[in-house]
Amino acid sequence: MTQTAPQITPELVAEHGLSPEEYDRVLHALGREPNLVELGIFSVMWSEHCSYKSSRIHLKKLPTEGPQVICGPGENAGVIDIGDGQAAIFKMESHNHPSYIEPYQGAATGVGGILRDVFTMGARPVANMNALRFGRPDHPKMRHLISGVVSGIGGYGNCVGVPTVGGEVNFHPAYDGNILVNAMTVGVADQDKIFYSAASGIGNPIVYVGSKTGRDGIHGATMASADFGEDADAKRPTVQVGDPFTEKLLIEACLELMASDAIVAIQDMGAAGLTSSSVEMASKGGVGIELVMDDVPQREEGMTPYEMMLSESQERMLMVLKPGREAFAEAIFRKWELDFAVIGHVTDTGRMVLKWQGETVCDIPLGPLADEAPLYDRPHVPTPKPAPLADAPHSRDIAADLLTLMGSPDIASRRWIWEQYDHMVGADTVQRPGGDAAVVRIHGTDKALAITTDCTPRYCFADPVEGGKQAVAEAWRNLTAVGATPLAITNCLNFANPQRPKIMGQIVGCLEGMGEACRALDFPIVSGNVSLYNESKATGGGSAILPTPAIGGVGLMPDWQRNVTIAFKGTGDVILAVGTRGGHLGQSLWLRECHGREEGPPPPVDLAAERRTGDFLRAAIAAGQVTACHDVSDGGVAVAIAEMALAGNIGAMIDRKQPFDCARSFFAEDQGVYIVTVHDHALLDFLGAAHAAGVEVEPQGRTGGSRLIFERPDRDDVVSLADLRTAHEGFFPRLMGADAALA
Repeated sequence: MTQTAPQITPELVAEHGLSPEEYDRVLHALGREPNLVELGIFSVMWSEHCSYKSSRIHLKKLPTEGPQVICGPGENAGVIDIGDGQAAIFKMESHNHPSYIEPYQGAATGVGGILRDVFTMGARPVANMNALRFGRPDHPKMRHLISGVVSGIGGYGNCVGVPTVGGEVNFHPAYDGNILVNAMTVGVADQDKIFYSAASGIGNPIVYVGSKTGRDGIHGATMASADFGEDADAKRPTVQVGDPFTEKLLIEACLELMASDAIVAIQDMGAAGLTSSSVEMASKGGVGIELVMDDVPQREEGMTPYEMMLSESQERMLMVLKPGREAFAEAIFRKWELDFAVIGHVTDTGRMVLKWQGETVCDIPLGPLADEAPLYDRPHVPTPKPAPLADAPHSRDIAADLLTLMGSPDIASRRWIWEQYDHMVGADTVQRPGGDAAVVRIHGTDKALAITTDCTPRYCFADPVEGGKQAVAEAWRNLTAVGATPLAITNCLNFANPQRPKIMGQIVGCLEGMGEACRALDFPIVSGNVSLYNESKATGGGSAILPTPAIGGVGLMPDWQRNVTIAFKGTGDVILAVGTRGGHLGQSLWLRECHGREEGPPPPVDLAAERRTGDFLRAAIAAGQVTACHDVSDGGVAVAIAEMALAGNIGAMIDRKQPFDCARSFFAEDQGVYIVTVHDHALLDFLGAAHAAGVEVEPQGRTGGSRLIFERPDRDDVVSLADLRTAHEGFFPRLMGADAALA
């Protein structure tokens, strides 16, 4: 084998992200020294981003099966049964490092990549979501990052014609030097037309479709598996460049070909591009693969096999076709003005062989690249349990504290963001952004999917096990709150450097809590992504991010017209708190925003009570007893009531009889609690059903007027909806500048 390339030195190995021990494994696998192409392929396939070498051992402990699960982790996306021969296909992935370096293209290509994961399996994408984490709002770089990320998400999703129906945004100094951009897509497919990635059929043609390969994104997977140093901006060339109009053509061409019998296997070219797609297809099928690099469509002159294999150019797919179907498939892709090329074939060697200019430039056994990749049981130190909250302060003025919270970064309206997204394209969006979960009708049916993304990183930092439980439970609760039956979740596990035992302890703890919650709620994990090394050594940046295991939940409604929103519907409805309240102020936003303290344990999650309350509430919604519903989360009962009042433009009178003092009654972030409104005529039935189910219910007051009035023994604390709306709606326009305000 000949290959003109630099000599493989320890420095070059280190530049490729391989440790000396890992390079020894490469030598053992090959029985010789690798050339540059082979080194690059090992580098990306053994990166944290592709191999999950620090997390695989713990991910195996998560529950991934259930009667509703058609396909769990291991494919491009998870697949669940939604009845009538249909399936929902969904996944969440990260594009954190690229979005910090180049926010517009980083976020845009994150959306493009997750869309491909879903339509690769035969689904038409019906909804996009996102989960975003930014640093301090006053950080000098943050306005640029927010603007770029939001524009990138909107620019790609709007152009490709898939609605962006919701998401979440948090701010914390821990994300100053490493923001998080997690994207989620949900699609719908017929169960008899689901496509998988395992290559088969010795001699079957391997075809490349989509856009041409360029030099953008080379070593993107390796870059995504390292923390940031002072040279973050210098990594800009590793960020991919997206074209949503080409992606739209690719969706339509793939779905048209999928309606035939031509495809044997199909895989998106995502992280590590042509390398990961070809290795994964061949290894899953237990076959070999031979590619002719001269035949790869290229948009730049003089590209080498190294560049072609490691490029992460966007809007590309790899397929195995049935013999003789090449011309049929090519006609479809040419019609959609996309590249099409036969670049190789399936072999029985169990090896990846690359040819270029008549020479063999790569010959690697597939086992060491995939299933036999390094697997580490990293040392980990459990996070100590936080001390109980001492000397909890009192609320002197409920209305004033509520105004502060409603205008704070983590609670303020995200309207400035979501109005930049087309959330109605396709005409099936039932619930728009701003509620507990998005609701999207399944086209041509009465059914709807409910979708949510959730995580409370400050809880996970204080107590990873409890925080992991809470992330899953809140997703389950948000789906329940709109009337949907929770079915399954995807996740995006964002953590810092796993080689630090403290960080690895956060990973292990969060996964333990997540697994416990998934089992208790029959809410299996069917897909996901792990993003590690999210920390920065750059000047002005923080160190490690908060542990952020973002959860994407999907639920099903048999009749979309039975969905419930958070908005108060009329005057005189009874307001009730449903679920057990404990008055927990530890790690609450009220404690942080009103008193500058981030202390205490997070609120505990009682999974048995969570399930009992949620099951009861869904039945009440199905029976038509509930007119509005909102789960209690950030900011507690007062914020939940305020958000419901603003959504319906109807005020409320809140009774003074409460279980605790004002702060603990109104600002505690107790878990498993919902605020609902009920008509008088349905009240007895609702209370009777709650009693029979063993669910606590506490009256809060009644809807009406244009103010929120909190009765106290000595006075009333009063705030107008107008003042609440000004505080709630003002944060983002002020932050982004008056010229950025959309309304």
